[in-house]
Amino acid sequence: MFYDLNVPYAADDAEMASTLNFLAELGYTTVALSQTVTGKLPANIAPPKFPANPPKSLTLLNRLNIVLSDPAQNSRLTTLTQLYSIIALRPTNEKALLNACTSLDCDIISIDLSVRQPYHFKMKTVAAAIARGIRFEICYSPGVTGSGLDARRNLIANAMALIRATRGRGIIISSEAKRTLGVRAPMDVVNLACVWGLSQERGKEAVCEEARKVVALAKLKRTSWRGVVDVIDGGESSNQDKEKDKSGNNGDNLKRKTPSDSAPEHEKPLSKREMKRRAKKARLEASATAS
Repeated sequence: MFYDLNVPYAADDAEMASTLNFLAELGYTTVALSQTVTGKLPANIAPPKFPANPPKSLTLLNRLNIVLSDPAQNSRLTTLTQLYSIIALRPTNEKALLNACTSLDCDIISIDLSVRQPYHFKMKTVAAAIARGIRFEICYSPGVTGSGLDARRNLIANAMALIRATRGRGIIISSEAKRTLGVRAPMDVVNLACVWGLSQERGKEAVCEEARKVVALAKLKRTSWRGVVDVIDGGESSNQDKEKDKSGNNGDNLKRKTPSDSAPEHEKPLSKREMKRRAKKARLEASATAS
């Protein structure tokens, strides 16, 4: 299973259908369609509708990218987790990055690596994010399309610096491809990761296992409280199971067991005093029988 968790989406994008079909042909199974918000969050924000007739082999998710310069302007991150499958932050300065790694509630930290960053990635800062279950995202599209030589050079340098700071852990790789030509096959992405300094095994995890964990943890946040209480069905059996129970088929499987049906519990171990009392009683009975 291969994931691409960052495909920019607009409702009036005529090329989106061909991009999704091409992703399906390349072997991707899960794609996140993203929209980006800069500045203060609008009051009526809502995820856009998925395109009509997507490939059947693709699982589509919705994602929100928030460009973060002042963390005080974005205090509704907790409520947004119920609207979007994935919440990603894009910090533009070191202070915003520190806040995103240590306190803000998000699933992905996606830094624009195609531009030169005015700060260095610190191991302590990125380790705090990874310990909270947050993944760092590297988007490869600026390095393979006609974004310019500077964008390609900055992407390689920043990706290598981020991999050194994270020691290759907690990294996912997405396309952020605005056109079909910006998408690459999964194994091509793994080869790019090797150029940046990841091993082939870590590179494959970045488009498979690590991306799957992002989706699973994000879903857990929406359906549970602090990962403890899961929101499930009330437990009522389906009509088909009820009919089977009435007809006598598989009734034993649906019937709730009573304490009498269950196996008997082990007896409580005897105390030393009780053992001595029973031994004395046995000796008296034996002597009485002998006399």
